[in-house]
Amino acid sequence: MSSGATPTFAFEPSTAMVAANERAQRLVNPGFGRVFTDHMALIRYSEDKGWHDAKITARQAVSMDPASSVLHYAQEIFEGLKAYHRPNGGAALFRPEANARRFNDSARRMAMPALPEELFLESIRALVRTEKDWIPDSEDGALYLRPFMFASEVFLGVKPSAEYLYMVIASSVGAYFKGGAPSVSLWVTREYTRAAPGGTGAAKCGGNYATSLIAQAEATRNGCDQVVFLDAVERRWVEELGGMNIFFVFDDGTLVTPPLTGTILPGITRDSLLTLARDQGLTVREEPYSIEQWRADAESGRLTEAFACGTAAVVTPIGSVKSAEGSFSIGGQSAGPLTQRLRANLVDIQRGQAPDPHGWVEKIQ
Repeated sequence: MSSGATPTFAFEPSTAMVAANERAQRLVNPGFGRVFTDHMALIRYSEDKGWHDAKITARQAVSMDPASSVLHYAQEIFEGLKAYHRPNGGAALFRPEANARRFNDSARRMAMPALPEELFLESIRALVRTEKDWIPDSEDGALYLRPFMFASEVFLGVKPSAEYLYMVIASSVGAYFKGGAPSVSLWVTREYTRAAPGGTGAAKCGGNYATSLIAQAEATRNGCDQVVFLDAVERRWVEELGGMNIFFVFDDGTLVTPPLTGTILPGITRDSLLTLARDQGLTVREEPYSIEQWRADAESGRLTEAFACGTAAVVTPIGSVKSAEGSFSIGGQSAGPLTQRLRANLVDIQRGQAPDPHGWVEKIQ
């Protein structure tokens, strides 16, 4: 399949589509990641044919041989992005080309074939065109898109697979966090780390999330919403949450976020917020920040706000932090003024309610 001209996707409509009235009921309160659409995108790869057989087809179970490489050596990567309703009709994507680039960065790290960016983008566009009626028309509603690729060769030798499946599924979603709490609480894990230098921390591969789950369970046992990881070397530098980047806001109006040194996922929401903050004339520093300094700054009042960010949760205020050494709170444990302003600025651009000076939004008719 050539990467030159715009790729074309065959269309195989589902024979068991959800009725319109049933779909409307599911969209009233979809939650997150539990309501799925009728179709999916699929492309195959083999060393002899390259990328081929691109199509939009009925969402269905994947039949796998028990010797499929992914089940044994975990060659798997994924992305996450959203499609939004436009105020005057149609849908829009937010910075999908950034997801395409990061997808290939992950592929290279996991010794997987690169997917031509235009092929990635057209798979997203084609699925959104097909499933636009599944986008919830609510304040937090969106169509969450999950592109992923995994090794499908039937072979037990330890080597990069010679065959892969790339797919995109779509889920109608609302707010990521339940209950409408004004902020989230974090547990600082001392026992577990997310990634080490030279590892896969900057790749969006399933293994990074699998290893975070035991720490997340630890957070839950301690009454916290999310876990925050420290670096693997000194166990003192704040890195990121189980699935989100983190920002700190100080009383002089400056922001700090941990630097991208290969152990942190380069979040697209993170990058967008850095740009928006600088557009507003704010000073933003990407530099190490220790857990000891975090506590001291929170207790002195120098730290006024902190928030987590990512595609799923967008921007989420952090109200309290707990560890084996004790706990501390941040500000008034609700969204501070700068957190609210940056979130509103970002969401308004994503949903077509504010100007888009950086050309981040792609309209889908």
